[in-house]
Amino acid sequence: MLNQNQTPLLDALKANATRPHAPFYTPGHKLGEGISHPLADLLGKAVFRADLTELADLDNLFAPQGVIQAAQQLAAQAFGASQTWFLVNGSTCGIEAAILATCGTGDKIILPRNVHSSAIAGLILSGAIPIFLNPEYDPVLDIAHSITPNAVESALQQHPDAKAVLTVYPTYYGVCGNLSAIANITHQYNIPLLVDEAHGAHFAFHPKLPTSALAAGADLTVQSIHKVLGAMTQASMLHIQGNRIDCDRISKALQLVQSTSPSYLLLASLDAARQQMALHGKMLMSRTLQLANEARTKISQIPGLSVLQILSPPDQGRLGGSPGFVALDETRLTVTVSGLGLSGFEADEILDEKFAVTAEFALLQHITFIISLGNTPADIKQLVQGFTTLAKEYRRTNLNVTNPNLQNLLTTQGHALHFSPREAFFAVSETLPLAQTSDRICAEIICPYPPGIPVLMPGEIITKPVLDYLQQIQAMGGFISGCNDSSLKTLKVVK
Repeated sequence: MLNQNQTPLLDALKANATRPHAPFYTPGHKLGEGISHPLADLLGKAVFRADLTELADLDNLFAPQGVIQAAQQLAAQAFGASQTWFLVNGSTCGIEAAILATCGTGDKIILPRNVHSSAIAGLILSGAIPIFLNPEYDPVLDIAHSITPNAVESALQQHPDAKAVLTVYPTYYGVCGNLSAIANITHQYNIPLLVDEAHGAHFAFHPKLPTSALAAGADLTVQSIHKVLGAMTQASMLHIQGNRIDCDRISKALQLVQSTSPSYLLLASLDAARQQMALHGKMLMSRTLQLANEARTKISQIPGLSVLQILSPPDQGRLGGSPGFVALDETRLTVTVSGLGLSGFEADEILDEKFAVTAEFALLQHITFIISLGNTPADIKQLVQGFTTLAKEYRRTNLNVTNPNLQNLLTTQGHALHFSPREAFFAVSETLPLAQTSDRICAEIICPYPPGIPVLMPGEIITKPVLDYLQQIQAMGGFISGCNDSSLKTLKVVK
């Protein structure tokens, strides 16, 4: 057993940052001496002394043999992996590398249609052919959950030559599907199960949280340590176990999608976050769960509001306790506000501007909040008070929104893939006014962000309902990412 008290990378960075020497290497600010005064005033000079490059004592991310290797081994043990890679380009590069390492041009990969845009980027980079599955769906809240074991089994029966299965666990809403069953089915075909676990890095550290992807049988999982734990933004990890994935291919794929000048601030934050969770994870998660449950209980009692929760037995027309929704991360809080006659976008803006309560993201009917180890009882009090006042002072008679069925839109799009994402991305394209793009083939990734689930991707036929949906999201305050024209007045299509 390794000593989880150790922080080899953090210690080496501290030693080099405090060692008196004349720096004649990158970065150009030279231990903070060249940093602009406004930036130094904001952050202090200490952080820039630690903004170092790949010095001899600091190891090399792409060929680790020293402190990075030691830090990754400690992380593998803490998170339950056989091998771990540190990521400085976010979980995005981990998902891309996972697809690149398992699929080549023309290879099939089975994945849900509500994947993050990073998976679409992985398809474009690899040339893989997506076999999209439709996740289970809550038609009342317009929320897509997880794909089901039956859907995976049916897809593998139809496409036994698929090279991998990729799934999202948990979803942005904290919903977890039956990952153990999906792993068992996938492994019957001797192919790997890849998991986008960007929002589940904390699962391994408390029994009241959902089972971690590795414990459920995943071959590879990518976690955003910065999203729910204590690492800096962009700092993530890729873990594998078993022998279905070639470690060398993972390493080579990561060299394609990671910076050759990795930030040691990010790398050291991963080392520190791992130590924190290995030593104190259960205590920190117990406190976080307590805060989250307090918020959930109090907000659910406010008239006009409801919270997403697992239902057992399932209500009519609602999911919960089903193959696509077997567990819920209780630290993720989704509040439905449409009962106040407000859209999620409107309520989000009011909470932020009037009550200084800032959510993770909003959609038409609801707002989602991430409650993590960094939140305090004062945060929860402010959150509950914000919703209490919102319900009393900002309620309207009804919500004047025609809420399109997003699941139907995604289902339609998933069956309208006329070119592979790679073919369409690299095809000759033209830019047209939005009104003239209906029935044309999309040449770019278009998605409301967050959560970053593409409504259109390269290779799909553009339909009028999808265009209407995007315009409605934008009109209500949502942000559309991926398109060249951020105003959404034009779109790129295959010529």
